[in-house]
Amino acid sequence: MARLFGAVPANDLPDVPNYNVCPTTQVHVVRRNVVGRNLVSMRWGFLPHWYRSETAGPLLINARGETLADKPAFRAACRARRCLIVSTGFYEWTKSPHGARLPWYIHRQDGAPIAFAAVWQDWGGEDTQSTCAIVTTAANHYLSAIHHRMPVILEPEDWPMWLGEAGKGAATLMRPAPEDMLTAHRVDPAVNSNRASGAQLIAPLQVNPPAV
Repeated sequence: MARLFGAVPANDLPDVPNYNVCPTTQVHVVRRNVVGRNLVSMRWGFLPHWYRSETAGPLLINARGETLADKPAFRAACRARRCLIVSTGFYEWTKSPHGARLPWYIHRQDGAPIAFAAVWQDWGGEDTQSTCAIVTTAANHYLSAIHHRMPVILEPEDWPMWLGEAGKGAATLMRPAPEDMLTAHRVDPAVNSNRASGAQLIAPLQVNPPAV
């Protein structure tokens, strides 16, 4: 990942692979500093500076692109602290007729890593921690059957602008992914538990044939 993003890796990066990244856990983030890019660890769950504790307000794992520049929690980060969250895929859920949560694993058709547009914020006093949230937009037609929102996914040519290395215009990048970028398949509901782990979580769900 450090080579792919041209970033200097930190020494405290989360262990990989992790097939069940949950809110408040550490994720891999690419951000810009004065001399280049760093690959660092951040808490997935943005903490505005006015939170007195990690649970003082809503858990902000996502930030709507349409209001990113206006919301007090994200306004400053939108201008000065944009970053990329690195992943191989993500989960979304539909519901069965009986209300059960049915997970889907979504990833790029070409197998390339995904770079989510994100924003970050340092929070805390003596024990300052870096926190982040994924920027979202309306789902494209392909994903709209699963969920009405999707993460903003950036291609390599867009990374410099989003990170603030290539001038202004980042707002134009907050758009749905092309229809042919992603693919999705059902996976086992075991992933609904934050204690679940292992590569089997992203395996296509094997549906038993109907009884004869």
